[in-house]
Amino acid sequence: MGLPPLASGPHGPDALRPLLDTVLHALQTGTAARHGPLPPGGPDTVTARMTHAAGDILPDHGDPDALHTLVTALAEGAADPAHPLCAAHLHGPPLAVATAADLAAGALNPSLDSWDQAPAASALETLVTRALARETGATDALVTTGGTESNQLAALLARETHGPGLRLIHGANAHHSVPRAAWLLGLPEPVTVPAPAGTLDPAALDEALTHIPGPHLVIATAGTTDAGLIDPLPDIADLCTTHGARLHIDAAYGAGLLFSHRHRPKLAGLEAAHTIALDLHKLGWQPIAAGLLTVKNPDDLTALHHHTHYLNADDDTDAGLPDLLSRSPRTSRRPDILKIAVTLKTLGRTGLGTLVDEVCALAEKLAALIHDHPAYELHAPPTISTVLFRPTHATDHDVATLRRTLLTTGHAVLGRAHADGRLWLKATLLNPHTRPDDLATLLTLVEGHTPR
Repeated sequence: MGLPPLASGPHGPDALRPLLDTVLHALQTGTAARHGPLPPGGPDTVTARMTHAAGDILPDHGDPDALHTLVTALAEGAADPAHPLCAAHLHGPPLAVATAADLAAGALNPSLDSWDQAPAASALETLVTRALARETGATDALVTTGGTESNQLAALLARETHGPGLRLIHGANAHHSVPRAAWLLGLPEPVTVPAPAGTLDPAALDEALTHIPGPHLVIATAGTTDAGLIDPLPDIADLCTTHGARLHIDAAYGAGLLFSHRHRPKLAGLEAAHTIALDLHKLGWQPIAAGLLTVKNPDDLTALHHHTHYLNADDDTDAGLPDLLSRSPRTSRRPDILKIAVTLKTLGRTGLGTLVDEVCALAEKLAALIHDHPAYELHAPPTISTVLFRPTHATDHDVATLRRTLLTTGHAVLGRAHADGRLWLKATLLNPHTRPDDLATLLTLVEGHTPR
């Protein structure tokens, strides 16, 4: 038996072609066996099936059918974000063209820690990050793994600019990664400002900025995880200017509205931020990961400068080789920018805006169905594409039990969120191929499984 073939090089495409056929057949087989948005049976059943398929994971002699066997099992046991009844999280179905681009990235395997490992990829990253930064009113952007890393980086840049006494101030609606970033960076305990209607209260923020010693980093949210709400960004920006505070906006969810002429005005005030987190694996339909952190002042990025002789020697940098190590706290980085670039250029602003408008319209349709149905209570009209609802007269225990029943039967995938002191079912609509009939089916399933 000869050496296994490689994915790149002159013979790479010929080696990949039959393997792609195997993968596509396995995906089709596994998806058909699953039937619905989630495998039925719960964790124990899925684990047992996967254990059986994996068998001896490191046998003495290899199994030539392992690719088909394991991909089939993974597809059969997957939560399928492309299924219209899979609507729990900010976990969207990736576009086919982006996934195809990701295959090329995997085959070529550039590593963006030095120019000589990724010449073209590094040039493409510069072009795309600067273009996306301009969309948010910034000058530059770093590629990240998502909102969590972006929020941590924003706090790091602020700390390096303003010192270790930096105080984070965020709403009670902020993503869990914000207080965690303070902990990871050894910053003082963050100040949590009330968010009585699900959005940060400007009056309470003004009070905090007035009475709590600075320097301050205010973190606002454009697209909360629980309900997709957007903080009053213009008011927050004005307060930050008045008090000399730095502003970071976590728009990991909401930044996709920038592509839509109809919904872009909801992000008024975004351009005032010093840094902004955005995730294109949410309202950008990219395979995970596809996060960015935009930065208004490029001088802030000097805090990330790191030198090691074998990656960014001074004489190489002086000779014109780009310093990639200072573009991320990570060393090895895959070229996530390729799938983003392919998507932006293939769909354009109009194509992406159409997708954004479609999922926002679906959320409005679902909210209308819930509002008009006596069996359900709607929390509020959707701001982006998230809808909170619950069966009328249900207890929080009923809601939690109902959600788990839908999960373990594999019939539907809904999230959960606390709002106004109660537990709600959460539908996050990110699949633009979902149809109104699918929404009606979802409500029928929920009604049929509601505890009596």
